[in-house]
Amino acid sequence: MHVLILGGTSEARRLADLLAADPALRVTSSLAGRVERPRLPAGEVRVGGFGGPAGLAAWLRAHGVDALLDATHPFAERISRNAALAAADTGVPLLALRRPSWAAQDGDRWHRVASLAAAAQALPGLGTRVFLTTGRQGIAAFAHLDGLSFLARSVEPPVPPMPADTEVLLERGPFTLDGERALLRAHRIEVLVTKDSGSAATAPKLTAARELGLPVVVVDRPAAPAGVRTAPNVAGAADWVRRTIG
Repeated sequence: MHVLILGGTSEARRLADLLAADPALRVTSSLAGRVERPRLPAGEVRVGGFGGPAGLAAWLRAHGVDALLDATHPFAERISRNAALAAADTGVPLLALRRPSWAAQDGDRWHRVASLAAAAQALPGLGTRVFLTTGRQGIAAFAHLDGLSFLARSVEPPVPPMPADTEVLLERGPFTLDGERALLRAHRIEVLVTKDSGSAATAPKLTAARELGLPVVVVDRPAAPAGVRTAPNVAGAADWVRRTIG
């Protein structure tokens, strides 16, 4: 039985490792190819896009896929939509693995917004030294802001445009609480901007910001495509695979 995992997240790698250990399953992970040296999961790996929903549907048919798992980043809206359309076209069962959103705690000073554009609009008045953790493709949304200093952290170098006063920090998580505390203090950060990825690997920055009393602009994630079943963790996704095609 052939399982295709649309991956790139830590959960996708753990899911592939778990399923690939089952000799009854053939597991293929598909990576977008945006990261130069990705961490490869167990099983087969393909890199690159499919050419939209029609291309993904053709790949599912050509390779005899029995179950499709969307384990992409919660903000990978386009591929999630393509997966839903391809699954509906082919009849291949689809599950979206979506880690829970972050929840604000006592002492948090969160400003929830619906988009990166709204995050940029919210920044003036919250602070002038900004720690930007929206990924390299999100930095362009802040390029028009003057009078603010940005520390932008991403795995790969960002692509312009960027704000005029931007320092780029190339790092890959997971990050520690001690490390995040030290970073915020060393760069005299006054406001944090992040997407609601829900990732435990990057959550320590939220704790550090809470301890320092910093405001945090949180970009809400898009909703999963209508009608797509979801699981909150790797164990739930693996159980679904076994129940669906076992």
